[in-house]
Amino acid sequence: MSRLIATYRIRSTAQEIEHRAQTIAVEQSVEMPVEIIDNQDVLDNVVGQVGNIEDLGDGTFKTDLHLASSTTGPEPGQLMNMLFGNTSIHDDVTLEDVTFPSDVVEVFPGPNHGVEGLRGRCGADHRAMTCSALKPQGSSPEVLADLAYRMALGGIDFIKDDHGLADQRYSPYTERVKTCASRVQDANEKTGGSTCYIPSLSGNLDALRSQVRLAKEHSLNTVLIAPMIVGIPSLVALVREFPDMAFMAHPAMAGASRISPPLLLGKLFRLFGADATIFPNHGGRFGYSPEICKSLAYNARGAFENKRPCIPVPAGGMTLDRVSEMLGFYGPDTMLLIGGGLLAAREQLTAQTEAFAKQVASQLN
Repeated sequence: MSRLIATYRIRSTAQEIEHRAQTIAVEQSVEMPVEIIDNQDVLDNVVGQVGNIEDLGDGTFKTDLHLASSTTGPEPGQLMNMLFGNTSIHDDVTLEDVTFPSDVVEVFPGPNHGVEGLRGRCGADHRAMTCSALKPQGSSPEVLADLAYRMALGGIDFIKDDHGLADQRYSPYTERVKTCASRVQDANEKTGGSTCYIPSLSGNLDALRSQVRLAKEHSLNTVLIAPMIVGIPSLVALVREFPDMAFMAHPAMAGASRISPPLLLGKLFRLFGADATIFPNHGGRFGYSPEICKSLAYNARGAFENKRPCIPVPAGGMTLDRVSEMLGFYGPDTMLLIGGGLLAAREQLTAQTEAFAKQVASQLN
C-alpha cells in the first residue's frame, strides 16, 4: 500500500509527543476512535502511522506521519485535506514537508513549460529573467497600459498585473487585457523586443476559464494566478485545460495556512502546475529568512520525479541595488521581480527599466 510521508513540527513535551503524534495520525486519516473500527483493511491500510520523531530542542518535535495515498482521491483539494485539513485548526502544528510516492506525483500535472519554456517566451537564453508589476490599484487600463509600454521600451522580460487587479469597475479585466497587450506589442514592434504581458486572473472557475481564453485571444501566453485565493483545484484544472499557457503563482493568503513556504510555494505549487512561483525575498518587507528562500528555490527547480522545474521569483520590496546580490544567491535560473522600485522612477521609468534589464543581462552566472 502506497503511503506519503507528511512531516509536521509539533509543539509538545517529550512525555506527550508520541500520544500527540498518534492523535494527529488518526485525525488526518480516519478521524474517529481506532478502537471502534472493525474493518481490518482500514486498520492496516488507511489509519495513519507514526514514523520518526525528532526532538528539535526548542519545545517542538519534527514528526513524520505515513498517510495512505489512496485517501487523496487523487485530487488536489483532497490531497491538501489529507495533508493538513483538520490539523491546520490546531495552532501547535505546522506542516513542514511531504515526501510523495511516485504514484501520487504522476497524477498531478506539474509545470506546462517551466524554466526553459519561460525563457523561450522572452528570449532570455541562459541568463536570469526580469519582471515588474503594474500598480497601483485604482488606475485605469489606459494608465496601466502606458506604464507597461514604457517598461517594455526598456526591455524588461515580463510585466505582470498587480495581484490585486481583478475585474474592478475602474479596471475591467477585458479592457485592461486588450489595452495592455496592445501597448506592449507596440513597444515590442518599436524595439524588436519580446516583452510578455501577464494578466491577473480572478473569480470562480468559469470566470477563470473565460479570462484565460481572452488572454489567448490577445496572443498572451502567460497568466498570473493566486492558488490560495481561487483554489488549488482551479489551478490544476486550468493547467490541464490550457497546456499552451504558462502559470505564474502568487503567494497571497499562503501565510495563513501554517504550511512551510518551501513546501507550499516551492514543492506543492510546482506539483499543481505553476511554471513560476513568486515569494518574498529575504531582506525585503516580509520576514522570510535566507534559509527559507534557499530551500524554497531548491524545491521549485530541483529534481522532482519527471516534473519540469518551476522558476523562483523573489520579490517584495526589491531594488536595483540588490540585483547582484540576488543573482549571486539564486543563480541564473531565476526571475527577479522589481515593482515599486522601478515605478518610483516616474518620468525615468523607461531608463530605469533599461538599467535593470542591462544589469541582469551583464551578470551571467
